[in-house]
Amino acid sequence: MTCQVSRELEQLVLQARPYSAHGNLASYIPALEKANPNHLSVAIFDLDGNCIYAGDYKQKFSLQSISKVLSLAYVLARIGEEEVFQRVGMEPTGDPFNSIAKLETVKPSKPLNPMINAGALVVTSLIPGTNPREQWDGFLAFVRTLTGNQKIDYSQELQESEFTTSYLNRALCFFMKQHGIIVGEVEEIMELYTKQCSIEMNCLELAQLGAVFANNGRNPVTGEQLIPVQIARICKTFMVTCGMYNASGEFAMKVGIPAKSGVSGGILGVIPNRCGIGVFSPALDEKGNSLAGWKLLELMNEKYNFSIF
Repeated sequence: MTCQVSRELEQLVLQARPYSAHGNLASYIPALEKANPNHLSVAIFDLDGNCIYAGDYKQKFSLQSISKVLSLAYVLARIGEEEVFQRVGMEPTGDPFNSIAKLETVKPSKPLNPMINAGALVVTSLIPGTNPREQWDGFLAFVRTLTGNQKIDYSQELQESEFTTSYLNRALCFFMKQHGIIVGEVEEIMELYTKQCSIEMNCLELAQLGAVFANNGRNPVTGEQLIPVQIARICKTFMVTCGMYNASGEFAMKVGIPAKSGVSGGILGVIPNRCGIGVFSPALDEKGNSLAGWKLLELMNEKYNFSIF
């Protein structure tokens, strides 16, 4: 594996960085307000094991909702599509990612897809294990394998910050438990979910993880099949239709690649059969997507013709 800075990418970072001035940090999670809003980094990891990067590429950030793709892949591989999709749907939603509205109007009261908070909470509740520690250890080992870094871990400070302020996510859990969509203890699910969201990595590690999905679930460095081909396909489809919250359609038009954002400012991009992309810039638009990160991906698409459409 060879990694080097890219002057072309550095120029695109310079063009995109000013957009961060128009965004805001995710204030509803206190620990996320400590981020530097001017950070912007990007890395591309191709299927030959080569990577290029630009910007503050060593800066770590939490995955937040990007982790929804990973937990989905993990659970689908271990308990199967039938069990998962009995409890969560496959359709996009025009509502905010943390909305409870559709749960009240859709029958049965299951979340529309696994990329919104309600759906991700269902998926997390399905992580196999006899106790929360076993569930967490198994999932973290999976994430470490995807990145090739056994030191990947979560931020305890961030996890505690999220856990103590996750009132709406608890409400979603209790609503779904009332309707039989979720089983198990809500506080245990919340602990596991906030740990999952608090996993930290840099954009280079995120890009390497993305390359696994781009390579149909196979590690491009070792050749090992880490995710079944069908499950990698399902995850990439959800990333196109639901991955950028309720701006997924606009993102598909302007950038045109499977992607998943998180309110820390990270964006995971996947270009099938070409490469994985990791982007980080913490200033967000009103829908929870990284402003400068989105603009950078637009500029990259114009230069490198990334769109799958």
